Amino acid sequence: MTLRIKRVPTVVSNYQKEEGEEGARRGGGCGRNCLNKCCIAGAKIPLYAFKRANFVADEKALIVGETPEPPVAFLDSLLLGEWEDRMQRGLFRYDVTACETKIIPGGYGFIAQLNEGRHLKKRPTEFRVDKVLQPFDGSKFNFTKVGQEEILFQFEASEDGEVQFFPKAPIDADNSPSVVAINVSPIEYGHVLLIPRVLECLPQRIDRESFSLALYMAAEAGNPYFRLGYNSLGAFATINHLHFQAYYLAVPFPIEKAPTQKSTALKSGVTIFELVNYPVRGLVFEGGDTVQDLSNAVSDSCICLQDNNIPYNVLISDCGKRIFLLPQCYAEKQALGEVNPELLDTQVNPAVWEISGHIVLKRKEDFEEASEENAWRLLAEVSLSEERFQEVNALIFEAIASVGNGGQAITPSTTDKPDVEPQALEEADVMKQSSHPAMVAGSSGCLVLQ
Repeated sequence: MTLRIKRVPTVVSNYQKEEGEEGARRGGGCGRNCLNKCCIAGAKIPLYAFKRANFVADEKALIVGETPEPPVAFLDSLLLGEWEDRMQRGLFRYDVTACETKIIPGGYGFIAQLNEGRHLKKRPTEFRVDKVLQPFDGSKFNFTKVGQEEILFQFEASEDGEVQFFPKAPIDADNSPSVVAINVSPIEYGHVLLIPRVLECLPQRIDRESFSLALYMAAEAGNPYFRLGYNSLGAFATINHLHFQAYYLAVPFPIEKAPTQKSTALKSGVTIFELVNYPVRGLVFEGGDTVQDLSNAVSDSCICLQDNNIPYNVLISDCGKRIFLLPQCYAEKQALGEVNPELLDTQVNPAVWEISGHIVLKRKEDFEEASEENAWRLLAEVSLSEERFQEVNALIFEAIASVGNGGQAITPSTTDKPDVEPQALEEADVMKQSSHPAMVAGSSGCLVLQ
């Protein structure tokens, strides 16, 4: 049986809504300065070349003052600076900084945002939810069709081992650059897309190389309030072209504060925990002798889920040092008619940000009535059952042990009590040199972001 649900795709590019309407009548080049062969010749886009290194070495170098200053501040000056430039140029479909946001009262601190702009001017489509791996289809919208003005910069490993920045670098079409682009329907301040090897037209599936790139981007940002997320097909990815999402939000996500219980360790130094007392069951990966050890453990787990047709979401947290892997089943339940109609009426698609506790609401009444109980009800529908979750864990542990990852996994612990306290983000000087929204106290028991 093929499972399909009516989907309303998020418009991530200003050219996405034109697809199929204007494309047929264009000839001899699209005339919109895109990334395809018709427009890419001679194009120049800023290039940020990052240094491949492991986090531990970087931290030691920082302590003794051996790390040179980067040529440009990656988060404040480059990413957020370029993002604000596109905002001033009117490239976004609405002003996300005007969206009302509040911390829902309660022990978990779920975050609710009223974002009516993401609900407007979208076209319904049929979206298949029973296949995590689907071939790339060039006839549908993909990121080679975005305008070059939507690309902020290229993001590649440095050839000489040092961080470099080139304000105008030619696009090497033969080597398919990775790029960072705006999401024209942003959820939060600085909402961007990381598109690995964009011209290779990879389908939405994680591989070792692409996941490592995402971890390096989190490390370069160097700010715990800048996170990256990934949605697989079947877990509310809406475009089958490989991409990660990222944005800046200056409060902890509820999932980052949830307690964890040690489950498994690898000889590479990577430790795997299970979330405890959180509505969505998931795994948390930390440690590793190098960034590649951590990256491989997580990416091999994602590949296992993909190969077993299990939808999932990933949150990259703590500057790339803490990764949440969250298998889910909401779309499947939705297709089978097993989700409460009241939850469906909210039209909330619980992808990585919602699962992490940042819930984007499209109707004012849902925002006004937002409560911890309602958030928990929604996210509980996302989660696998305990029995199914343990079955999936067994698949993952077998997979990451069989492909190396520093040797065989230690037998998972089933009796230990939670040994990791809820984690709070340290107060950091994250507000300097950028104009992202400040927090002010609300008047009704909520913390309101304006």
